[in-house]
Amino acid sequence: MVGWREKDIPDQDGRTAVVTGANSGIGYVTARELARRGARVVLACRSEARAVEAGDRMATEVPGAHVEFRRLDLGDLASVRQFAADLPYDRLDLLVNNAGVMALPYGTTVDGFETQFGVNHLGHFALTGLLLPTLLATPGARVVTVSSTAHALANIDITDLNSERGYRRWTAYARSKSANLLFTHELARRLAAHGSDVVAAAAHPGYAATNLQTAGPRMSGRRATERFMRIGNRFFAQSAEAGALPTLHAATAPGVRPDSFTGPAFVMWRGTPGSSWRAPWTRDDTAGQRLWAASEKLTGVTYDRLRG
Repeated sequence: MVGWREKDIPDQDGRTAVVTGANSGIGYVTARELARRGARVVLACRSEARAVEAGDRMATEVPGAHVEFRRLDLGDLASVRQFAADLPYDRLDLLVNNAGVMALPYGTTVDGFETQFGVNHLGHFALTGLLLPTLLATPGARVVTVSSTAHALANIDITDLNSERGYRRWTAYARSKSANLLFTHELARRLAAHGSDVVAAAAHPGYAATNLQTAGPRMSGRRATERFMRIGNRFFAQSAEAGALPTLHAATAPGVRPDSFTGPAFVMWRGTPGSSWRAPWTRDDTAGQRLWAASEKLTGVTYDRLRG
């Protein structure tokens, strides 16, 4: 994997991909590079205006790119259900669960879940479950969920998934990213148990310059923190292009193993993709099964094809 770059992405002609949060940052680069290699890419975004703008920019950068916008609000389970119901394709080669929010002030989704847990984990859990029949029907399909090195800051609390006993923005974010990895672990386990060749893998961008870092401080009016994050993005972070490489590797490279975690090779911060360290609690079968059961109950989305 040393030195793997965009040029190493295999031909994607004839493949269909859904990328959540594809209007900016890592999601945009992921969608663009998949389209550059010939994939039909669905930009699954909350804002139509931003997604259309991103699609126009993508068409300029990649003439002939086959991209389309479909509205998806991961903080609204009705929107997730509508997106899945309206997707017109009978094959889905790749689902990239990329969209996310980070270190926001306390808030709740439309369905009443703490925002970071609701968007980062539950929305993607529901989306994957609703698209599962199409994924299972597509030979060699993959589900790539984007986590973060920040998952190491906190394990999930299965007794307080919505932070009702107290809210700390970074703890809530870390728990949601641990949930991403636990979900990948349990999904991979269930797929293997049912003899499916669908690969469930995870990735993280290291420290990449995107608007994710500044959104939380801006929403809470913490201008000094927002300026600090902007300085960090400018002088210390790698580009969104570099940050997208682990996701693209997990999504397209030959031989990617189920439940793998790909990130930048240099101290999990920057550089070309490599196997990344993860906290041991993200490979806990019991915790994964408990989170899975809770997620099915909270979302109402059941993975009947992977029962057990």
